[in-house]
Amino acid sequence: MDSVLFFGLSAHAWITIVTVLSIFFVMARTRIPAEIAFLGALTILLVTGVVSEEEGMAGFGSEPVVVHAAFFVIIAGLMQSGVLYWLTKHVLGDPKNYHRAIVKLMVPMSLLAALLNSVNVVALFIDAVKIWSRKLNIAPSKLLLPLSYAATLGGMCTLLGNSSNLIISGLYMHQSGHTMNLFEPLLPGMILTIVGVLLVILLQNFIPPRDSAEQSFETTSDYTVELLVPTDNPAVGETVESAGLMQVKGGTLVEIVRFDKEIIMPVKKDEWILGGDRLIYAGQINEILELKRTHGLAAADRHVWSINDIDSKRKMRTAYVSFGSELIGTSMTQCDFEQKNDVALVAVARQGKRVNGQPREIRLQAGDTLLLECPPKDDEKLEQNNRRSLTFFDSHFVPHLGLRTIYSAIILVLMFLLSSFHVLPLMATTMLAAGAMLLLKCCRMERVVKYIEWELLLILGTTVVFSVAITKTGIADVIAHGVLDLCGSNPYVVMVVMCLLASIVSEFVSDVGSAAVFFPIMYQQAVLMGCNPMPFVMSLMLSVTISFASPIGSSTHMLIYGPGSFHFTDFARLGVVMHIVLLVVMLVIVNLIYPLYL
Repeated sequence: MDSVLFFGLSAHAWITIVTVLSIFFVMARTRIPAEIAFLGALTILLVTGVVSEEEGMAGFGSEPVVVHAAFFVIIAGLMQSGVLYWLTKHVLGDPKNYHRAIVKLMVPMSLLAALLNSVNVVALFIDAVKIWSRKLNIAPSKLLLPLSYAATLGGMCTLLGNSSNLIISGLYMHQSGHTMNLFEPLLPGMILTIVGVLLVILLQNFIPPRDSAEQSFETTSDYTVELLVPTDNPAVGETVESAGLMQVKGGTLVEIVRFDKEIIMPVKKDEWILGGDRLIYAGQINEILELKRTHGLAAADRHVWSINDIDSKRKMRTAYVSFGSELIGTSMTQCDFEQKNDVALVAVARQGKRVNGQPREIRLQAGDTLLLECPPKDDEKLEQNNRRSLTFFDSHFVPHLGLRTIYSAIILVLMFLLSSFHVLPLMATTMLAAGAMLLLKCCRMERVVKYIEWELLLILGTTVVFSVAITKTGIADVIAHGVLDLCGSNPYVVMVVMCLLASIVSEFVSDVGSAAVFFPIMYQQAVLMGCNPMPFVMSLMLSVTISFASPIGSSTHMLIYGPGSFHFTDFARLGVVMHIVLLVVMLVIVNLIYPLYL
């Protein structure tokens, strides 16, 4: 197939182009999980012979994948031994006003993100930041957006800070045979971090104050009501469905408390009504109370739930609908989510406001906040089973601080020292650190699996293969020549054009995908012009991360979207300015640090 040319490209090249463009379309326009899209694309490349089996499997043993896998074990050790808990408790401090809070938040967060990966830092500190916002009496969005910026900016400073950094460093090693230092992007990344932090402080008025979704859930008596079934009620002996007590005007039956204290939740349609049952409804209280008149029910002496005084046999938890969640566009009545997880949906908030209507009838959107009644145990199982659909931020794991806490901290420091001074390659140091965590029992093997993001490892492995296919089929060479013909042979113009394109694409798709697609093209351009590839590689590494104008292109923005009750366009208000300024600063700094010609 390589001998047949269409517009200067082989059939294999066109298959690769269509496949890559299809991935971008799927990620931007559908709810198909990213790893499914990437694996499907890899299958196409293998079946059509674009890449060999050896090339297809080599990506999963590449440096980015191995380093990430080892780093998940390290994070598990830091979490289970209490290092991250200690940092959460002591790093932030207690600011007195909003202006100090931004500084005290962004500076340490950017430092931690360089060491622990930006996504991990944001996930770890969301609850702490929300507590800060309550103390300062400000909207959580005013602090959550700076948290996201600080983590992303800090993640630019090391190869471990962002996944795209590792992808590009691995591809660079494959092309050039030279390995990057763990702190290779430190100097330009640090300058960009300083500029970015100053921009957020100066332009803090661009951050919209959005009401917290939890404010809608402060008083549960506003949306839950308990009604008693008298022993002489005609509904006794009927099912909740036949008695007309399941789906009612204004709400939904979420729980039955029997006279002998047995709790039935979630309630099935064929559940029998008994005298003395307490029926717990969620929804529009004024409409639900009509049941007292229409169905002969009695008012109970009190509401069952209070947000600050929850019965020990059940608990209320908040969760946010993730981007790409299978729950988006559906309601609880259209799926088996409640039955499968033994939970009941009590209320829904959207962009800081409670959504009126029957909770189980509401079609969910990305970023919606759900108030769920959950079993008293198995928090970890609930979160693990639904981490693709929901993100829980009210889980408070308090580890025991002790000798293993010290071991974990020492292992982390030694890992960075060994890699920084080139004692061992990055892959070797992370694997050694992961092994030390397990050997010293800083984390237990059976719990490590919880921290491994298998989806990310699959995506990383396939993106490496895409980069190989783009180079192998000649796409990189053709596009590189095309851009040079259009822009001329001025390397500065070529770099600006390519970085601008890469950063714009990253606003709508994964920075990892953008890095894999643009790397072989930029590297080939540097070779054709006889330039040092490093400034091109480094400018790409930083430009794909500067995607602040939408929540889609930034993993950290996705994490805060629900907790901050943001609107989709909120990120553009400050994000567009950040994108333009940081892109200009990055291009200047990179060319000052790295010479174009050796």
